Amino acid sequence: MSDTFDPARHLPEGKRPERNIGDETPPVDWEHDLGSETLDARVSTVSTEGQSYLALVWRRLRKSVPGMLGLVLVALLLLAAIFAPFVAPVDPRAANVAFQPPDRISWHVPGEGEESGWRLMPVVFPIAESDELDPITFQPLTGPDYDNPRGIAFFAKGWEYEFLGLTFSRHLFLSADGSPLHILGTDKLGRDIFSRGVVGSRITLAIALSSIALITIIGTLAGITSGYIGGRFDAWFQRFVEIILAFPQLPLYLALASLIPATAPSGLFITFVVLVIVGLGWAQLSREVRSKTMSLRQVDYVRAAMAVGARDGRIITRHILPNVTSHVIVAVTLGIPTIVLLESFLGFLGLAVKPPMISWGLMLQDAGTFSTIGSYPWILSPVGFVLLTVFAFNALGDGLRDAINPY
Repeated sequence: MSDTFDPARHLPEGKRPERNIGDETPPVDWEHDLGSETLDARVSTVSTEGQSYLALVWRRLRKSVPGMLGLVLVALLLLAAIFAPFVAPVDPRAANVAFQPPDRISWHVPGEGEESGWRLMPVVFPIAESDELDPITFQPLTGPDYDNPRGIAFFAKGWEYEFLGLTFSRHLFLSADGSPLHILGTDKLGRDIFSRGVVGSRITLAIALSSIALITIIGTLAGITSGYIGGRFDAWFQRFVEIILAFPQLPLYLALASLIPATAPSGLFITFVVLVIVGLGWAQLSREVRSKTMSLRQVDYVRAAMAVGARDGRIITRHILPNVTSHVIVAVTLGIPTIVLLESFLGFLGLAVKPPMISWGLMLQDAGTFSTIGSYPWILSPVGFVLLTVFAFNALGDGLRDAINPY
């Protein structure tokens, strides 16, 4: 560097000597101009290794706030469904006081005694009846009992449950004194709504995930086959798809539900719901996959593979299917909320899950009358579980769609 170092480069702009076109340009002294720390920072940002497709999608997904929020919520929903008895503070089948309002949780205890003031751990104020009567219904007024706060214990022992063939009694949180903790109140039979909602997520999400898995497999295979073969087979197959897309869903559910006896087990109803959802849901995905397959079939590398005599199975699995997978993933994340809403609707009508099994749609049957909603509004809490699930999967689907499209 000392032999080719040009001091004129480091002079102010107005004092540098003029150079002609034929003059030799001295090398750039990056360390002097930028500084060693800035130079190291610039060099460290340059990647010397190639990034995979999944790495590129993940890097773009991390920049999407709705996408990451949806991913976190979906992960929490799945964990809560898997470990539902551990999250539920009360036995979902245990009966207590009917239509009990939600317990109030607070970090502050009002009053002037020793237990008053702010606390590091939250406390629960149980709902108690007062001596006053409601002037309209003439029923005793209820409210939080601030004189008897109860602590909340984490990872404490409570009601026993079985998981993976073993018996456990530890729970994420519950009342420290062992009394029932009703975060969202109770239903008409005195059962805890929050615990039933957490346990019921297993059935609702199981129906949604199993249905979308079958829809994805059938729709992807049918769409790729129809789009790749083309010709007369594609024309006749698409007429069959159009018939399925034009078929009304609700009359089919009502008609087939009347064929199943009311005394049939819940497993039969769940199987029926899954089969009907899959039977009517794969057609739309197959139409989308078919259109992408037809466009990919005309790409140069696919035509080159055909020219060299590659088998159809290899062309589909190595060239077409990987390029269709991104669209299928987005369709899956956006299709799960639709199935969750459909299951909740069918459960509300009594066409899906039967007691003693629990689902969000079955829980909404208690809110079937306006008088019940007006007197006990917390009975609509299962709607919150449905809305949270729909928002989580829709946000994740939107984030994945924006992250996958550029690549």
